[in-house]
Amino acid sequence: MAASKSQGSFFTLFLAGLTIACAGIAYLATGMGKVVALVGVVVFLASLFGFLKIKPAEGTTAQKAGAGGMKALGALLACLGWVLTLFGMHLTTSTSGRIIAALAGIAVSLLGMLYVLPAAFNKNAIWKA
Repeated sequence: MAASKSQGSFFTLFLAGLTIACAGIAYLATGMGKVVALVGVVVFLASLFGFLKIKPAEGTTAQKAGAGGMKALGALLACLGWVLTLFGMHLTTSTSGRIIAALAGIAVSLLGMLYVLPAAFNKNAIWKA
């Protein structure tokens, strides 16, 4: 949810640009697909530059900045779990092997999202100040 009208506008532009770019990538083999992908990337980049432009207007955050190592590890585990799940589909053709790979990937993602990330963010929580 956006806190201001400009944040909401740039977020809408961000989503539209990302959607247009994905549609262009889907049809990249055609000439029109290349044009649509290029337009989507331009709109996407315009939204990112818009976010940078309004960043100073946000003010200070309520939470103190903490070490980014645990946060990065949690995000990496969450992404690694999904990569493991998707890569597991190509490792084996058996259904049981795919289920095991998918469950292992989900477990790694949940470990990152439910254990590592909350621990990293709770180190400098507002109520501990």
